Amino acid sequence: MIRGFLNEGGRLKAVEGASELSENLVWIDLINPTDAEENDLESRLGIDIPTKEEMEEIEISSRLYNKDGAAFMTATLPAQADGDDPQMHPVTFVLSGVRLITVRYHDPRAFQTFPQRAEKVPMGCDTGEGVLVALLEAIVDRLADILERAGREIDGISRDVFQHKGAKPTKSQDFQKVLEAIGRKGDLTSNIRDSLVTLERLIGFLGHGAMQRKSGKDLRERIKTLSRDVRSLADHASFLSQKITFLLDATLGMINIEQNAIIKIFSVAAVVFLPPTLVASSYGMNFEHMPELEWLLGYPWAIGLMILSAIIPYVYFKRRGWL
Repeated sequence: MIRGFLNEGGRLKAVEGASELSENLVWIDLINPTDAEENDLESRLGIDIPTKEEMEEIEISSRLYNKDGAAFMTATLPAQADGDDPQMHPVTFVLSGVRLITVRYHDPRAFQTFPQRAEKVPMGCDTGEGVLVALLEAIVDRLADILERAGREIDGISRDVFQHKGAKPTKSQDFQKVLEAIGRKGDLTSNIRDSLVTLERLIGFLGHGAMQRKSGKDLRERIKTLSRDVRSLADHASFLSQKITFLLDATLGMINIEQNAIIKIFSVAAVVFLPPTLVASSYGMNFEHMPELEWLLGYPWAIGLMILSAIIPYVYFKRRGWL
């Protein structure tokens, strides 16, 4: 699928039949392009559009390079990030003259919201470079929203772990749910941080190219602002990762405390019932001559002694605060 956009006073206007490739198009968006569409665009634009396999290369030289007078930049972006399992796939941005070409095989939210906004509000989309900077700003805003949501949900997990003293004790099943939630948030923040790292490299490459192309001062300032925003978000993602690690350690500590409390109960019960067991064992021996054997109060005496020997350790543990 191919989408095309024209520049109208700094605004974007979607064009039907973008495959005709009007010279006035400032942005061509390729979504899951077929081989025929790629070959047609390559012949018309005179550039080599990277394939999906080439976009997934992890080497910087395969993601950021200049070729045939065009700048190729690839970053990993999330899609369907309203949950904890976003789709992470690369998106390639190609600056060829005054035109921007994007190649993608998934649908990040920014590619839906940015054209709608740019159609209503002038965002400096006079050239492909201007479209790219505005699109990157929308992508960074989207990543910031994802991190803010993740931060709020992590705070909720923190409240579940460190609940109020008067609250009902957390059950083992609840701890299991907390661990699963922590794991999901850890994966989410890790994916977003990976995306921010690729964006930071891309923006640095874009800024260097803007200086060489002698782009406008306003555009260069926006690129610098983007770079600072990405670094700030990366720092925030690192903070969230550290908080998740802390919550994981705290949750495991809570589980150990709960297990220790259970073991303590069994230990105290064993100590409490040990003296009565000793008394019962003594009076259960089959010796012929036992003083209490013929005693009328022998049975009540043995029962009372067992009860007393159980109460004394219990009272002692209670006074020491072990129960």
